Amino acid sequence: MEDQGDLFRSLQDLFQKRIVVLDGGMGTMIQKYKLTEADYRGERFKNHPKDLLNNNEVLNLTQPDIIYSIHKQYLEAGADIIETNTFNGNTIAQSDFEMVEYAYEMNFEAARLAKKAASEFTEKKYVAGAVGPTPKTSSISRNVDDASFRDVFFDDLMNSYYLTIKGLHEGGADIIMIETIFDTLNSKAGIFAYEEYFKDKPKLPLIISGTLVDLSGRTLSGQTAEAFLISTQHSKPICIGLNCALGATHMKPFLANLSKYATTYVHAYPNAGLPNAMGGYDETPEAFAANCMSFVNEKLVNMIGGCCGTTPDYIRAVKQALEKSQSPIRPIPQKINKLMLSGLKEFILFDDIPFVNIGERCNISGSLRFKKLLITDNNYESSLQIAREQVQNGAQVLDINLDDGMIDSKAVMEKFLRLLTTDPEISTLPLMLDSSKFEVLEAGLKCVQGKCIVNSISLKNGEEEFLQQAKIILRHGASVVVMAFDETGQATDVEHKVSIVDRSYNLLTNLGFSPEDIVFDLNILTVATGIEEHNPYAMNFIEACKIVRQKYPLSHVSGGVSNLSFSFRGLVNLREAMHSVFLYHAIKAGMDMGIVNAGALPIYAEIPEDLRLLIESVIFNKSEDGKHVERLVKYAEEEKMKGKSKAVEKHQEEWRGFCVEERIKQGLVKGVADYIVDDIKEAQQKYPSPLEIIEGPLMQGMGVVGDLFGSGKMFLPQVIKSARVMKQGIAYLEPFLFRAEGQAKNNGTVLLATVKGDVHDIGKNIVGVVLKCNNFEVIDLGVQVSWETILKTIKSQKIDILGLSGLITPSLDHMVNYAKQMENNFLKIPLLIGGATTSKIHTAVKISQCYSGPVVHVLDASRSVGVTSALLDTELKNQYFAEIREEYKIIREDYLATQRDKKFKSLIEAKKNKLIIDWASFTPIKPKCKGITVIEQNLEELIPYIDWNPFFALWQVRGRYPNRSFPKIFEDAKAGEQAKNLYKDASELLNEICQNKELKAKGVIGLLKAKSCGEDIEVKHKGQVYKFFGLRQQEESQVGGPNMNLADFVSPFGDYIGGFAVTAGLGCEELCRKYEEKHDDYKSIMVKALADRLVEAFAEFLHEKVRQVYWGYSDEKRTPQELIYGNYVGIRPAPGYPTQPDHSEKLTLWKILDVEAQTGIALTESLAMTPAASVCGLYFANPKAKYFGLGQLTDEQVADYASRKGCSVEEVRKWI
Repeated sequence: MEDQGDLFRSLQDLFQKRIVVLDGGMGTMIQKYKLTEADYRGERFKNHPKDLLNNNEVLNLTQPDIIYSIHKQYLEAGADIIETNTFNGNTIAQSDFEMVEYAYEMNFEAARLAKKAASEFTEKKYVAGAVGPTPKTSSISRNVDDASFRDVFFDDLMNSYYLTIKGLHEGGADIIMIETIFDTLNSKAGIFAYEEYFKDKPKLPLIISGTLVDLSGRTLSGQTAEAFLISTQHSKPICIGLNCALGATHMKPFLANLSKYATTYVHAYPNAGLPNAMGGYDETPEAFAANCMSFVNEKLVNMIGGCCGTTPDYIRAVKQALEKSQSPIRPIPQKINKLMLSGLKEFILFDDIPFVNIGERCNISGSLRFKKLLITDNNYESSLQIAREQVQNGAQVLDINLDDGMIDSKAVMEKFLRLLTTDPEISTLPLMLDSSKFEVLEAGLKCVQGKCIVNSISLKNGEEEFLQQAKIILRHGASVVVMAFDETGQATDVEHKVSIVDRSYNLLTNLGFSPEDIVFDLNILTVATGIEEHNPYAMNFIEACKIVRQKYPLSHVSGGVSNLSFSFRGLVNLREAMHSVFLYHAIKAGMDMGIVNAGALPIYAEIPEDLRLLIESVIFNKSEDGKHVERLVKYAEEEKMKGKSKAVEKHQEEWRGFCVEERIKQGLVKGVADYIVDDIKEAQQKYPSPLEIIEGPLMQGMGVVGDLFGSGKMFLPQVIKSARVMKQGIAYLEPFLFRAEGQAKNNGTVLLATVKGDVHDIGKNIVGVVLKCNNFEVIDLGVQVSWETILKTIKSQKIDILGLSGLITPSLDHMVNYAKQMENNFLKIPLLIGGATTSKIHTAVKISQCYSGPVVHVLDASRSVGVTSALLDTELKNQYFAEIREEYKIIREDYLATQRDKKFKSLIEAKKNKLIIDWASFTPIKPKCKGITVIEQNLEELIPYIDWNPFFALWQVRGRYPNRSFPKIFEDAKAGEQAKNLYKDASELLNEICQNKELKAKGVIGLLKAKSCGEDIEVKHKGQVYKFFGLRQQEESQVGGPNMNLADFVSPFGDYIGGFAVTAGLGCEELCRKYEEKHDDYKSIMVKALADRLVEAFAEFLHEKVRQVYWGYSDEKRTPQELIYGNYVGIRPAPGYPTQPDHSEKLTLWKILDVEAQTGIALTESLAMTPAASVCGLYFANPKAKYFGLGQLTDEQVADYASRKGCSVEEVRKWI
């Protein structure tokens, strides 16, 4: 085999000397032999089970002389390079013929035959091993119902291509030619296989050839010629170009676009024109050659050949035309050294684009709406709409981040990208694949045909991992974001940022990255947090940006802009103004791309000057008095308070006149330290010990701070200010604590650590500050802390609680592992979990299962004190842990219930499995009081029917088993006393309401003729026919029982059903207003709670009367408690509930019963009942009638239901 260095040099010499000639169509020539099935089979495959006709590659084994002859004819016509007969020589194509096992041999023999033919010429001839596209596409779904479906995946293609390349190489090919590329993702798999095969051996030269399928100039998978070039040029081919599909005339404009940017040799081997009506080609060899010469004369190509319809005569004509013309050589254009990306279209970062907007909203951790749609609702289509909005709002690149501890991020990334890339509006743009898990990034790269940006890699785990990940990214042809982290942690100062850039730039460029494909994220960090060392973060970024762009002008600087303003969450206008001002200065410093909410940035010049100057003083950390952060925080507080009444303002001014406990609390809430010492001195006159002051007003004040921060009513810097006030107060009391107790005692020792692999620590640090200010000793191990370090510290120190923190998704996996290690080491101390990516669900489902000790998710810093105090309180900790464990058990059960895979029966199958009742032997019971009856109800009569359990739940008074339910809750050790007091207040108010008749209860029932009609129920009343529409269960979880519909409970031969609407809310609004005018919110809320209980009691009471009196189909005697649990014959399902979720069915009920006129109950435009304390539904008397959950419905049934109701599918979905 020829030395690869000599091979490359000889090819280079040939391309530089003249226009290179490629051969023509192999398939066209094979067709001329008119081979039969027997010819294809030959002796070797005469008994093969599948037809082999038109499997041209098998001819390499059964008719080698024919293939050899074709090669000879093209070489004799003047071809410099001939292609092997292996267009479909891959295992994927051969699987259709059941010849996968022969794929390697086909390629080997094809290369050997071509090489044999080439060797018979004195002039050097080359063999290009043809790697065809396979008959399957990895970018397009053939399933109209599932756009994420794929017939083949990247790894399947890569493995198939690998075997093809191996056979071609070992058979003697000189060149690898990945050709007729209709799907660029397929070709990227081929390139990956090429790189993988030759990673430990000298490479063969590579040729890349795409095909544009129609006159729009796009591949079958939608890319333009320029986008195709950008997506594949990382393979560094010796030649790239276009072939097939189009004739020379139609190919020319697209070839010109490709030739303009290709910094390598360019080829074209078009068809012999467009096919005629009979599938043949009419263009003559002379016309074909003349059209190809236009490519040559305009210096568009370096190599010419032919594809479908061309023969040796066409190649001979081209060769002769070239010899006559003394054709000019196309010079290779100079590399433009600009960032080039692609989706379906190309994106080139020319100098006239000052800043690249990277849309940020397709990010689970950054957009609650996106997270809800994708994770909670599993609604991929609506999730894609967020991406469309980003495109419409001006994003030039889309950031995709699907990291979340509760999902399989890799699988979701794959599905989302496959859906996204089939949407032409979205997939026009290049993508930024964003994840802290490299396996997710790698999976994403295997789903995207365009050239994307990978976000991100870093040096935090050292150079070996950095280079390993970078090599994979390079092999996929993507650009890369490098985060400013290294083994020592996150870079916050200028020098550290720049040193990481220097180091990573050298590593990447030495590896083969072009400087323009490197993006540095210099860490945009949160400012104005209340922690002084955070103040220069924005300025440090801008200064580092200047230095980096001066040193490495071809590379880029990016960052997540929203991080800057995290301190002011909830204040959208302020945050966007901060982003705009920051970008104005950062862009001038050289920042040329950033992850932003496209379309949500105000114009810098239109931001009010006073606000702009204030923000700039914070960004540059500079003002005459040094109080710029305090001024911005004050501005934020004022923005939050806008709209508050003057009475509130007056209240704020008068707080210094409150009692000492309230003054201490207000001082903590407001973060005002001016009076804390004086107030504590006054408290010392009232409290016998300093410890009681700490545990009393100081701790109570911090509890209020925690509640306000948790509900979004306080900002992070305010919490820090509150903690500082607390610290000053404790500092004053410490000497008194020492004298009183002999020594100052702390509340416990807490060990904090950011888990291994994570370098984010701002949140953890804030927790440390808050805990220290609440008299806890805190040992902070820092970031990237291994389990071994944690265990060593626990053993050497008296640790009471371990707190683990993490921001990135992989940290969740580490937390699970650390919990397992705690169990393995027989630890029992409480484990606290916190950080942006953590959640109560993840903690309950994934972490608490691994450790038998207490595991608690802590929402934020301000909650940490309450949790740690409860876990270390000798009287409360066991009960608190038991409650947490029970809560987490419920969370796990609820979560797992929603995650079970659901399978559905077709509507036809579900109908066949309906509830069967022998209607022939059924005699319906005729109601004693047919028609409409209006009831005005005495409230006292309803009191025994009240279910008090929801009442206590509303007030968050909960007993523990076995004292959870009423009246046993009164015996509960914790909640009993509070429950008694609450019940006493409720009973007194209820008696007052009844005596004064301040609430009125009124209802209407109708007992009417009915019959089932298919899936629906027809009702006759006053000569009119009404219809209640039914929905049927479809989930296969119903196996072993029927798929039910309410219509199943009604005879098709004649029957009865009932309807009702009741309220106990008449007068409720007026009564609540009376209490509110007295500022008695407690009683106002209590009135509404009692009205809700009364109307539910009214519904229960009236249903009993219907069964026993009005309809009279049952005379059973039940206690009120038995009635609450539904121990009776018949049901009363309500529209909008699981059995019939369609709220619009209320409209029919309102028409039949004339509900509003009879009772005063109206329906809002959303079909909610008013008064709110109202209930409605239907009565079913059949003994087999029972409540059931309808479950999820298929689109098929929704469409059928809409058709029956005579409305749109969208209208149906609105109400169910």
